[in-house]
Amino acid sequence: MTAAPLSGLRIIAVEQYGAGPYGSMQLADLGAEVIKIENPAEEGDMARRVGPHFLAPNDSYFFESFNRNKRSLTLDLKKPAAREILHALAARSDGLLDNLRGDLPAKLGLTHAALRVANPAIVCAHLSAYGRDGPRASWPGYDYLMQAEAGYLSLTGEPDGPPARFGLSIVDLMSGLFAAFALVSGILEARATGTGRDLDVNLFDAALQNLSYLATWYLHAGHVQGREPHSAHPSLVPSQLYRTRDGYIFIMCNKEKFWPILCERLGHPEWAVDPRFANFKDRLANRAAVNERLDDVLSTRKTAEWLEHFAGAVPAAPITDVKAALENPFVRERGRIWAYESSKRQSVQMVPTPISWTGTAPRRAAPELGADTAAILGECGFSEREVESFRAEGIV
Repeated sequence: MTAAPLSGLRIIAVEQYGAGPYGSMQLADLGAEVIKIENPAEEGDMARRVGPHFLAPNDSYFFESFNRNKRSLTLDLKKPAAREILHALAARSDGLLDNLRGDLPAKLGLTHAALRVANPAIVCAHLSAYGRDGPRASWPGYDYLMQAEAGYLSLTGEPDGPPARFGLSIVDLMSGLFAAFALVSGILEARATGTGRDLDVNLFDAALQNLSYLATWYLHAGHVQGREPHSAHPSLVPSQLYRTRDGYIFIMCNKEKFWPILCERLGHPEWAVDPRFANFKDRLANRAAVNERLDDVLSTRKTAEWLEHFAGAVPAAPITDVKAALENPFVRERGRIWAYESSKRQSVQMVPTPISWTGTAPRRAAPELGADTAAILGECGFSEREVESFRAEGIV
């Protein structure tokens, strides 16, 4: 099989900025045709103007990072006449993904109830800040706010430092994945039943769900997890950051079998049979003693020397910055930097989807604003004269 996994799937994306575009890009990377709707009255997705680095005017590298392999259709959904075009698109599409404020999908006719007249099987996935109902439905919301309210900042950083957010917009990225997963799940059902539905994801719920076992610990044991020194795992020891002679190394003995191997590689096999360090429970109770011993030994060699000495037998990694992460020889060996074709005279280098398959993956850079408007409208059955009329009226 050489076709991309989602070849033949057609998705309408009413989106901007980060979370929604990131989710629909996952589908586009897997071969889905993603038609990105952008408002011509607002010069398209505001992410096109998020600096400081630009490929071309109104085309930032930030925008490129969320919108490769898509098509761009300009359409002002606030104009009543735009509904005809939207319904023509819906009639030939499998799903719609939006990341609008919770009260807007219904107002703009983006729900299953509004679109089923054109296509009873269409699935609509809505990604909002706080949901489409409830007291916060009309509230705007963003990643860092969710990290703050869902407890992330209380878990990140050193215990004696100020609260800290993740270095990445992790809630946006996870929410986008949830929305993409929800949409494909709904389409799978619709293909079996012939009937679509609405599916809802929101940033707050996604952030809260990602608390995972920490939430369960609190709900059942009343344990409120805080920040641990050196980014340590809350219960597994050793699993944290350690100093080396020239920097840091992260070691994760997250299975019991790795502890005796680490002790042997450090030249202290006797630690593995010390009753104070016999298992996770014992090492947690004596974490300070474990860390004192590891710090003493690990500080005698450079990080690279330890990684070579561990040779994959002990789960360990260096601490790198973004430059070092992308220039890692392992990244190049794996072919994890791709060049995406652009109409702007130069290709755009990006990190591709982590999903691999036998066959060819799409490698197109993000589209210029409205680049596919005429072609898409033609595919929907509109004549050139009608397209020109839409343009004259500011609909597209």
